[in-house]
Amino acid sequence: MAGVQKSLLKKVCLAACGGGLAVAMSVSTAHANEWPTGDVRLVVPYAPGGTTDVLSRRVADLLQDELDANVVVENRPGAGSTVATGRLARGGRDAAHTILMASPGHTIGAAIYPDLDYDPVEDFVFLQNLIDIPNVMVVPASSPYDSVEEFVEAAREQNMTFSHSGVGSSIHMSGELFKTLTETNLTAVPFAGSGAALPALLGGDVDVSFENMPTVLSHIRSGDLKALAVTSAERSEHLPDVPTLVEVGDYNLDQFVTTAWFGLIAHESFSEEAQEAMRTALDAVMQREEFVNFADQLGAEPGQVAGEEFKQFIAQEVERWQEVAEQAGISQ
Repeated sequence: MAGVQKSLLKKVCLAACGGGLAVAMSVSTAHANEWPTGDVRLVVPYAPGGTTDVLSRRVADLLQDELDANVVVENRPGAGSTVATGRLARGGRDAAHTILMASPGHTIGAAIYPDLDYDPVEDFVFLQNLIDIPNVMVVPASSPYDSVEEFVEAAREQNMTFSHSGVGSSIHMSGELFKTLTETNLTAVPFAGSGAALPALLGGDVDVSFENMPTVLSHIRSGDLKALAVTSAERSEHLPDVPTLVEVGDYNLDQFVTTAWFGLIAHESFSEEAQEAMRTALDAVMQREEFVNFADQLGAEPGQVAGEEFKQFIAQEVERWQEVAEQAGISQ
């Protein structure tokens, strides 16, 4: 009997110990599969103070709540966003916790810098397009032109200038696309950012610009600038009386849609678990009142694509801007 009892006790002990070991292994495995396991780095490929930087810092604050982890913003400007993007493409030990706020510079950079050491589509995971900001075709208040049609007809007969915030910016490329489609005599005048370009536009030193809406909206409302059209597919609720270039239709403008889009990307090795965690967190962020109000202040629309759809959008944008860059003779 004693032997039987010992045998039973041994079996019970093994079962209990085994169960405890299984629980311990389950807890350990669950802990190992949690993401993030450290700080998340959000890289801004531009200097502090611009739209990309301001948006990134707002998103980082909200992401911290949703991920229950620190989200640290790092600015790495250079060569139209290609310096920071190239570094992300090379991966490394930090790639598992690094995301980057991409914008039109991601696709335009691929068009004007032909010798990049990374593929703008295949070397990255595309998480979520967060917002789209339309550009606005604006002229000084003193301009004699009150419509796109009037401006095009004049620009076909005489030399005109358009300002932009730097080679390869969405503002620059929108102007080049407009010039090509309408066959107008437009000369690009570069400035070191929209802050420097705006006084020249307000003062009538240049004839037109295709500025991001946040830069010019208050000046349009005050009457210091005239908005001739927006570059989005639909009219903006912030400028409901201003037509889209698509509406104009003539001069090959029926397909003219450009926006300053902003979205998060990661290295191609970004794990499935991390992707799922980020997309869940970003979906929650985009529903939060703080984010909605912030986007509204920018005159922005919420992003509509994520994952594979976002990747396809990027591929299409790269192809389009390569054509525009080639026609405009832009290459760095």
